[in-house]
Amino acid sequence: MKIIATLVSSFLILVSSFAAEQRPNIVFLLIDDLGYADCGFNGGKEIHTPNIDKLAAGGTVLESLYVQPVCSPTRAALMTGRYATHTGVYTIVRPHATWGLPLTERTMANALHDAGYATSIIGKWHLGEFEPAYLPTARGFDHHYGHYFGMLDYFTHMRGPDLDWYRDGQQIKEEGYTTHLLAKEACRTITEKDKTKPLFLYLPFNGVHGPLEVPDEYLKPYGALTGGRQRLAGMLAAVDEAIGQIVAALESSGQRENTLIIFSTDNGGPPPGTNTPLRAFKGSIYEGGVRGCAFANWPGHIPEGKRLKEPMHTVDWYPTLVKLAGGSLEQKTPLDGKDVWPMLTQGAPSPHDAILCVQSPTVAAVRMGDWKLVMNGSDADSENAPAGAKGKGKGKKAKSTTADSATAAQFGETLALYNLATDIGEKKNLALAEPERVAAMRARLAEFLKDAAKPGQLGQEANALIEQPKKKAK
Repeated sequence: MKIIATLVSSFLILVSSFAAEQRPNIVFLLIDDLGYADCGFNGGKEIHTPNIDKLAAGGTVLESLYVQPVCSPTRAALMTGRYATHTGVYTIVRPHATWGLPLTERTMANALHDAGYATSIIGKWHLGEFEPAYLPTARGFDHHYGHYFGMLDYFTHMRGPDLDWYRDGQQIKEEGYTTHLLAKEACRTITEKDKTKPLFLYLPFNGVHGPLEVPDEYLKPYGALTGGRQRLAGMLAAVDEAIGQIVAALESSGQRENTLIIFSTDNGGPPPGTNTPLRAFKGSIYEGGVRGCAFANWPGHIPEGKRLKEPMHTVDWYPTLVKLAGGSLEQKTPLDGKDVWPMLTQGAPSPHDAILCVQSPTVAAVRMGDWKLVMNGSDADSENAPAGAKGKGKGKKAKSTTADSATAAQFGETLALYNLATDIGEKKNLALAEPERVAAMRARLAEFLKDAAKPGQLGQEANALIEQPKKKAK
């Protein structure tokens, strides 16, 4: 009987291993604050990114992948397959804020875990940590290593007065540059993974987000650059090196051929990054704030050497990857994302008739075909502004043109219309010349926004006001 039991057990392990090999490992590389044109594959000339560029050349570059204007909203959209209008995550979840990604949301990690994947997040969470239920290990991830917030010191791992470095919910003190530590942990996770399960490795680097810090040796090749641009170059070079190490770990462990690698930024780059030829920077709903630098690579499955212009949104990764993994999309919360696998692999058109770019319920844009309608847009970086605020934070305010003003008078708000096929820099507002198109697109935008969730942080702000001690009457 023992021999039979051993044989059955060995057979089941063999079957499980075979099944794991049939479904791809998924490695999702999310680069923080990367400019659209900072990598070589997207036109960058100043910074050397050989490992990233090699992956891009071996896969398909996504020229029109839309993300959110700032980081937490993109992470929420990626994890849920739902726009901010449904999750309420329009802005950054600040340290110790008493809100986060709503607990009613099913995450991509939940779905892939249920489908039999081992799930790890190595890097920045940024979707809430004020209660244990909001931590990544309570949202579908088997393992987390890294940090909860943004803007931590790359060497001390401090975020203000807080040590922001954790392993599976436990605060830890370690020495090392964060990009190096994340790469080391990612390589360990790959080489030591359970062979009976495929791996979902979500790797949201804190590079190249500020503060702009990097070991001195990474600055030496960029002596021709100065100040923040030189430091950014070194930081991106360190990220590129880390990605090279991760690919090497996949190759040495025999997993590369069965691994889908997705590379994306979380939002447009802020200065000193560059988004050429796009307009504006991080924090804006113009293309420079919401068009991500991205590609997908899976040898033998995704075409190599291709550049894809069809538009998609980061919400699309959820249904695409869960379906590819053999998981279930049956859930209580309806998805905004659509399966883009035929678009990526077979040349099918975008499954979207319209794509929403949203900063708040009153600041949004819609893309339909080559056309984009912008409502209450600004070139300003809204990272430090509350949802719904216009023209706040860093950066310069957008100048209103006569066409903007006339459109505002006609529709009661600032509307601008651009043909991205001929004007990717969004320089020529065609709203007055295309009133019927504006009306149709405004109606479609209204559909997206009609049941928009309130910004998640507003409940926190209201509670804070209630909890403030009353001032004594003089």
